[in-house]
Amino acid sequence: MTFGAAGGQQMGPQARTPAVEPTVLLVISLGGGLGAVLRYVVGLGWPTPPGQVPWSTFAINVSGCFAIGILMVLITEVWVAHRLLRPFLGIGLLGGFTTFSTYSLEIRRLLESGATTEALGYLGGTVAASLGAVWLGMGVARLATGTARTQQRGGRQ
Repeated sequence: MTFGAAGGQQMGPQARTPAVEPTVLLVISLGGGLGAVLRYVVGLGWPTPPGQVPWSTFAINVSGCFAIGILMVLITEVWVAHRLLRPFLGIGLLGGFTTFSTYSLEIRRLLESGATTEALGYLGGTVAASLGAVWLGMGVARLATGTARTQQRGGRQ
């Protein structure tokens, strides 16, 4: 077994990661800032009492996963999307809106407060619901755009 970069291949100048365009970084930053503000506003409007399941973060993560499911179908199967749309909406906006770090911290807080059952339910429930939301979002987008039939036949027509 070979370890190291590129399966043991030589690392030369041609193997380096290309620089990211400033425009892409800008749209990711703008989208991420907007997504983070939206998440913050939801949290303010739907606070979590100590020792309780943080339903606002759960809803944020699941709705963000639903939205990414829709977005990915639209920009990969339906539209010829502008090159900055995915970085802005997918990486920026939805990446800033959803939150793994807050989810992890809230699990820790639940465990520390003695709410072990709630913590474990939140831990597994968020993962299951988020994966289900991506799948559902993709299905809804495919049904709404008529691409579900072509997916069942093995691809685009």
